[in-house]
Amino acid sequence: MYRGKKISVVIPCFNEEEGLALVIPSLPESVDEIVVVDNNSTDRTSEVAKKLGARVVFEKRKGYGAAYKAGLPSVTGDITVTMDGDGTYAVEQIEECIDHLLDKELDFVSASRFPLKNQDAMNLSNKLGNWILTAGTFLLFFRAINDSQSGMWIYRSEIYPKLQLESDGMPLSEEIKINAIRHPEIKFDEYHVNYHPRVGEVKLDKWKDGFENLLYLVKLRFKPLK
Repeated sequence: MYRGKKISVVIPCFNEEEGLALVIPSLPESVDEIVVVDNNSTDRTSEVAKKLGARVVFEKRKGYGAAYKAGLPSVTGDITVTMDGDGTYAVEQIEECIDHLLDKELDFVSASRFPLKNQDAMNLSNKLGNWILTAGTFLLFFRAINDSQSGMWIYRSEIYPKLQLESDGMPLSEEIKINAIRHPEIKFDEYHVNYHPRVGEVKLDKWKDGFENLLYLVKLRFKPLK
């Protein structure tokens, strides 16, 4: 529990046994529930997760979005925190982010990696891709945010049904933020966090995923609000 709230952490994984061995033990003691979504891993991801106290959810459909859509509805906590299983996101700042959510009476906080405190944590092409997609978000939705592609989110679990997520792929990361921003009942903000070098093998196909994300932004722009 943290400030009277039950905290759930959701981590989507594809072959992240090495990263999980670092991430899960680093989570603060205030975390009550750890949900690891095994997205067809061929290594010991599930075994490592269970051994470290996580509940494992299996999702056969490949994709970042598919994994999250399997894991997010299963949480039992009052507040949901998400992050990758590769050690890049700031586990040490989870409680800071929750404080920001509660103190500002927000519903959704996106952890912004930019400006990067450690420039070596992200290569130049990824920095450029993130800049293009974040700029595209501003141009299409007229909302200035610092990091449209962040994979660390902190939100009140009760709002999940309002987010109406559809993407099974990488675009879910931008979709969840845009849907939160556009929803009249959801209060959204960003909070600046550290970003660390990745542990383990890179899974991202940066050009394919980047182009897919850009096309999805356009699709979201012309999708009618419900």
